[in-house]
Amino acid sequence: MLPKILVVDDDRYTRTLIEQLMRKSAEVHLAESGELARELFAAIDFNLVLMDQRLPQVKGLDLLREFRLQRPKLVAILITGHADVRDAVAAVREGLFDYLTKPFEALEALEAVIGKALELDRAYREIDSLRTRLAVESGAPNIIGQSPPMERLLGQVREVAALDTTVLLEGESGTGKDVVAKLIHAWSLRSSKPYLEVNCGGLPESLLESLLFGYEKGAFTGAAQANPGYFEKAHGGNLFLDEIADMSPKLQSSLLRVLQDRSFCRIGSTNPRKTDFRLICATNRPLAGEVKAGRFREDLYYRINVVALNLPPLRERGDDIVRLAVHFLDRYNTKFGKDCGPFTPAAVRALEACRWPGNVRELQHCIERVVALQPGGVIDASHLSPTCDFLPELDPQDKTTALPTLAYQEARTEFERDYMRRLLEAAGGNMSEAARCSGIPRQNLYVRMKRWGFVID
Repeated sequence: MLPKILVVDDDRYTRTLIEQLMRKSAEVHLAESGELARELFAAIDFNLVLMDQRLPQVKGLDLLREFRLQRPKLVAILITGHADVRDAVAAVREGLFDYLTKPFEALEALEAVIGKALELDRAYREIDSLRTRLAVESGAPNIIGQSPPMERLLGQVREVAALDTTVLLEGESGTGKDVVAKLIHAWSLRSSKPYLEVNCGGLPESLLESLLFGYEKGAFTGAAQANPGYFEKAHGGNLFLDEIADMSPKLQSSLLRVLQDRSFCRIGSTNPRKTDFRLICATNRPLAGEVKAGRFREDLYYRINVVALNLPPLRERGDDIVRLAVHFLDRYNTKFGKDCGPFTPAAVRALEACRWPGNVRELQHCIERVVALQPGGVIDASHLSPTCDFLPELDPQDKTTALPTLAYQEARTEFERDYMRRLLEAAGGNMSEAARCSGIPRQNLYVRMKRWGFVID
């Protein structure tokens, strides 16, 4: 379903321009007055509102404030003349997504801003939909992601979750392996049974062994009473072993025997106990490489590498970054009792430009820090910069790094000047014919022609 855009402007050319620009990618509704805009807004759930500042009988900014009282998360763009820029900047501080100045000379920039605004609206709606769904599906963790890599992963998880088979999750640190493990449990036939997890790299060998196997009274100093381990407690459910590559060789051998026999003995006992759990493992290092390096048992690797799922890093999930940022913003606003946001266009660009080497976890901590330090209001790129490294690393000795931008602008200028000259010649000097051939609205084409000196007043 195409997103719905409301364009409110008393200038017919502006309304027509935006409608023609977005007609293939959005359902555009037009209003030339505040009264008609109110009627359309009451009847239709718009994804984006583009509002002219100067309307007959009402200021566009006042009308947007009225709309935002009805829908606090409304994404809106103010259209303004150069004389009204100060008001537009103030509106952005109130939570307006962005402002545009007329006349529109760069249609690519106009389309890009509208695209970013619609992306932010999609993120808001996905979070609201997720919150509603979670109210119905108890126990299911938050999974934010509609990018192709995440769609593929979630499809695989849905297929595997219902099967009673061992799952190996591989991916960089911070990609959400623990969340996917919980999702497998929530979607499995064992969801009503226990789900236990342990980080194999965060515990000494002796403590991890007692945690998994349990122990009898007097098995070691301090064992004042018998205690069941995770193998026993997870009976009928799912056991998640995170960072299994960090497990010691001794425990790797012990785990292999448990998986082979489905039985174990508590520490200090020779009495075997049966267990039935589904094992989910995770590692941030490819286990095949660990086996080749001699750090992980080959036989255990083949035992747990039944179904392997690879979690994509955040840099491969560009479409999800803004969705995740909005999700974390909503979470920490609620947690800290704040009212920070929304993100400005500059902040959105910065979020998408960041490399995020720490993946989703790094993004989460970045948004948590911003909300914790901000008293409220919009979030700009400057608020993110202490945490996020936005730009690609450049070699200070490389003197050519500044050249591509200059060369590109020069090439683009030369191309447009030459294109306009040839277009006007092909149309025989007829502006209407030139507009038809180029697909550029006539008034906008006139502005560009005049810029290059091809149209004389």
